Amino acid sequence: MIPQTADEDRAAADALPPGLPPDPALRDAIVRWRRWLTAERGASIHTLTNYQRDLFFFLRFLTDYLGAEPTLADLGKLTAADFRSYLAHRTAEGIARTSLGRAMSTLRGFYRACDRMGLMHNPAIDLVRNPRPPRSIPKPLAEAEAMEVLPTVGELTDTPWIAARDTALITLLYGCGLRIGEALGLTVADRPTAETMRVLGKGRKERLVPVLPAVRQAVDAYLALRPHPAPPDSPLFVGACGGPLSPRMAQRTMEKVRHLLGLPETATPHALRHSFATHLLGRGGDLRTIQELLGHANLSTTQRYTEVDAARLKSVYDSAHPRARKG
Repeated sequence: MIPQTADEDRAAADALPPGLPPDPALRDAIVRWRRWLTAERGASIHTLTNYQRDLFFFLRFLTDYLGAEPTLADLGKLTAADFRSYLAHRTAEGIARTSLGRAMSTLRGFYRACDRMGLMHNPAIDLVRNPRPPRSIPKPLAEAEAMEVLPTVGELTDTPWIAARDTALITLLYGCGLRIGEALGLTVADRPTAETMRVLGKGRKERLVPVLPAVRQAVDAYLALRPHPAPPDSPLFVGACGGPLSPRMAQRTMEKVRHLLGLPETATPHALRHSFATHLLGRGGDLRTIQELLGHANLSTTQRYTEVDAARLKSVYDSAHPRARKG
């Protein structure tokens, strides 16, 4: 396909697109909007086509919704509830949330253009939020990979106390399922000294998490080598100069580990927390307990791990079960 020139795009914007509504005012608004997109935004004919498709989907919905072809005046009277009805309609049709978000952005752009041109004003469109895209969770490491990460972290630097610090931090993330912010928010007084420790999570909600001996040993080994003063109220994890350790340093540590072990980019500090949950689930842990350990307010958040574990089990089944390999 030969790329179009700017002049060709402008000519396409000026041309009357097929399927325009019968209302003269609305037709004029659409044509002027297309011209504005080309002149001010540099939109290509491909972009114009996509935007127009989104707008025409909306106009077709309004024809059924209002019982007649919509006019520009009708568009100016729509309420937030009307726009939400459109979202519900498209969702029922199975449109992806990302596509629906783009469609709503197109509608907002059209309404704002009409407002700028003095053709129509309707602030109700700005009261409607885009649908949230589905939240994905980082891919957990396999148990063998997680066990490889821990000793590798200690080999990344020749400075013994920093090696011990990074090992303690990564062991804490995987061994206790902490968020990186929770781990870096610990003070020396908060350090794990018993079989459980108190963690201050999101919304300043406190929870109790079990502590494996390996976690306590790693933290103790780090504190024994730490060259900076360690009063009870000081950060447990500090940087080279003694200040609070930055989350970015933990991310860099995992970047180096990924490179050395050939792990995917999804192997981040946060993925260690998800690995903790997924491995517990795989070993028979119940969702309610895992919810409490992770500090999730809603069980639905924890239930996403069942999807990950189910997908992993299906993959194992497909690759290992003799019946699964038959046609």
